[in-house]
Amino acid sequence: MATATAPMRVQGSSWLRPKYLLFAFFGFMFVYVLGHNETFLINRADPVWHHYQPFKWYLLAHGLAGACALILGPMQFSERLRRKYTQLHHVVGYIYTGGVFIAGPLGFYIQFFQERSGGPRSFSVAAIVDASLWMTTTGIAMWFILNGKVQQHRQWMTRSFAVALTFLEVRVIGGVTGWDTLGTPALETIVWCCVAAAIPLADIVLQLQENWRTRPAVSRAQVART
Repeated sequence: MATATAPMRVQGSSWLRPKYLLFAFFGFMFVYVLGHNETFLINRADPVWHHYQPFKWYLLAHGLAGACALILGPMQFSERLRRKYTQLHHVVGYIYTGGVFIAGPLGFYIQFFQERSGGPRSFSVAAIVDASLWMTTTGIAMWFILNGKVQQHRQWMTRSFAVALTFLEVRVIGGVTGWDTLGTPALETIVWCCVAAAIPLADIVLQLQENWRTRPAVSRAQVART
């Protein structure tokens, strides 16, 4: 006579899922950048304000919109939030999208403005490439969700957020390695590497996430055959 067996718990603690560890690392990056690169925000005597004076209001709008996108972005990947607070999920998504389409063009404009003061043309080109990638991936994600394609929406939102993280990655890599003190060539290398790697890294994360999701199903199937 067959006996019933209790369902096996094949997943680890939800707090130890790779997704949460990854977002915790992003939070560390955000705090590091605030402390290493953005201390002028709380120091009005910082001489960098003189450099920012000609375009300070554009920088303010760019910074606020970009910060909203970086802070709210991880909330879009919460299954619990999406299922339990659907309306909030939608509102956060619209705010994120608005932040992208404000911060992206303004980021390019600010970099182009700095070019007039001697900034390298390659930074302006990188800024427009990054802004275009960010707006394109976000726009595609919105198109998919408006057409009811949730899975594709999540994939493109992952790519969009990966592009958004370029802002943090450039500063963290430059600060941790000390390359941000080596001049323009080193910074150009960091910027272009981060821009080029954004989409491929997002796809790697998507593949790892898919493997993580399918592993419990395979384990359950193996248990059922025993």
